[in-house]
Amino acid sequence: MISRIDLRGDALPEGGALRDLLPRADFDVEAALEKVRPLCEDVHHRGDAALIDFAKRFDGVALDRVRVPAEALSAALAALDPAVRAALEESIRRARLVHRAQRRTSHTTQVVPGGTVTEKWVPVERVGLYAPGGRSVYPSSVVMNVVPAQEAGVGSIALASPPQRDFDGLPHPTVLAACALLGVDEVYAAGGAGAVAMFAYGTESCPPAAMVTGPGNIWVAAAKRYFTGRIGIDTEAGPTEIAVLADDTADPAHIAADLISQAEHDPLAAAVLVTDSVTLADAVVKELEPQVAATKHVEDRVRPALTGRQSAIVLVDGVEEGLRVVDAYGAEHLEIQTADAAAVADRVKNAGAIFVGPWAPVSLGDYCAGSNHVLPTGGCACHSSGLSVQSFLRGIHVVDYTREALADVAHHVVTLAEAEDLPAHGAAVKARFGWKVPQSK
Repeated sequence: MISRIDLRGDALPEGGALRDLLPRADFDVEAALEKVRPLCEDVHHRGDAALIDFAKRFDGVALDRVRVPAEALSAALAALDPAVRAALEESIRRARLVHRAQRRTSHTTQVVPGGTVTEKWVPVERVGLYAPGGRSVYPSSVVMNVVPAQEAGVGSIALASPPQRDFDGLPHPTVLAACALLGVDEVYAAGGAGAVAMFAYGTESCPPAAMVTGPGNIWVAAAKRYFTGRIGIDTEAGPTEIAVLADDTADPAHIAADLISQAEHDPLAAAVLVTDSVTLADAVVKELEPQVAATKHVEDRVRPALTGRQSAIVLVDGVEEGLRVVDAYGAEHLEIQTADAAAVADRVKNAGAIFVGPWAPVSLGDYCAGSNHVLPTGGCACHSSGLSVQSFLRGIHVVDYTREALADVAHHVVTLAEAEDLPAHGAAVKARFGWKVPQSK
């Protein structure tokens, strides 16, 4: 059901050579880019009419407008199962606790007497958030996008989710209910690249946004790449990933369940076990068959994901080697199920989020840990972070110098300007002192 990669015996290669040995899904954003380009430009030129056409073409629904009416949001919340409402409210509460603590405050540094630099943090003015709606419904993604934006102080928040044929062309009612719980009343029935283009360009019903965040399929990722530079983005999210670093202290039933939990997202989802125990590897394989047989979405998602080239059991000589492998892989979700798991987790350099020990499964982070589940995929954890309050803040330096403080450093400014053959830079300082360069005291 799941392949093996044996990296025992020989010294592990370095850098890219090690990454090339590890499983990864085929996810060609560049190829998809050429297909989304005309869709994005159609939204640019025709606005809401293009989005209405896309809804009929891609989602099989006939819309008369893109924006979701306020009464649909309140009706969805009123009809929400009380148990689901309670779970969403607890998810929101925990996410607020974690994200509120991330908010940065302005800080002033006195560089010299009379000379200060203040770094102030300013929220993005308007964001467009995306909640997927393809194979599954994701109210949890509404929570994970909206809460950090709100805690950052973003003044204008809009959310898009694909129209659903089963719900009269509206996004899924649980998504709408989550928006209502969070106080988000600007919601659009738009999916895929069209939704990203709507936020980037703006339409008759939707003003343009400065930033777009949220997970999605390859068309969403390609549209984000297309608009990079015009708008801010969080990441080009690819198929979900779980990597588990485990030794012979781990419970194979737990590991099998956790691998399946991510495999059920998508046939391209990646499930990777890195272990130095052949006994554990064999036991996990033995556990997979009955657990897969007992779950849902087997043939269209779980089995293709587990048998795909992106999933594997990677055998290593020890936990030290395992750490090198998971750092090279840079998983979206990394579980550490080893002896002294906290100490091992502390040494990990590259991961979107780390789940420590047997009682912190990835599913907890997906919903109710308080952490954010919008995370870097495809190895991007080596340079990118998950969504947070910081994603929606901009640091701006405010420079405030007196005449005396400028005079003290003027000769250095002029010297460096002349060294770079930019004499006008130096002249801008000289002009303030009668064209004579003050000498420092």
